[in-house]
Amino acid sequence: MSLVPVDRVCWSPHADDRPAGEAVTLAVIHAISLPPGCYRGDAIERLFLGKLDPTAHPYFAAIATLRVSAHYLIRRDGTTIAFVPPERRAWHAGVSTWQGRSRCNDFSIGIELEGDDETPFALAQYDRLAQLLLALRQRFPQLTDLAGHYHIAPERKRDPGPYFSWAALAARLAASSNLWVVPRA
Repeated sequence: MSLVPVDRVCWSPHADDRPAGEAVTLAVIHAISLPPGCYRGDAIERLFLGKLDPTAHPYFAAIATLRVSAHYLIRRDGTTIAFVPPERRAWHAGVSTWQGRSRCNDFSIGIELEGDDETPFALAQYDRLAQLLLALRQRFPQLTDLAGHYHIAPERKRDPGPYFSWAALAARLAASSNLWVVPRA
């Protein structure tokens, strides 16, 4: 069994157990930068750990009390941080539906990419995302579906946004023998 490629672990308190017997079948791709459009700081980590200082930036005042997390964050350089073990439920999807099923957190893995709606994602992020997905697929054989946050919550979310290339991800996954359902856009 392949190990999930992570560089660092920072366990978030914003997680709980999945419902008994719930199989992981979906990976949800998100994009985040804090403050918006700014990279390389520790604000994303602080948000997921429940330690974001609301006075550190005007934008933080509205989000500092949110109880959110993701399983993984992939930085612009490909560095990957784990926040929630994939066997547990991270709080990343919110009110969501995928293929007629609601409560996507119950059956999905949330992967945040450091990015926004105005900047192309880095090649290192696509490379690491493909490695991460392939390792997770070995761990969870029923994990075959991929979606963006906007696919599962189209009225609320836009991420990973127009600069995320599903084709670039599909090309990296095509070399594997695993079958994936990759959205076209």
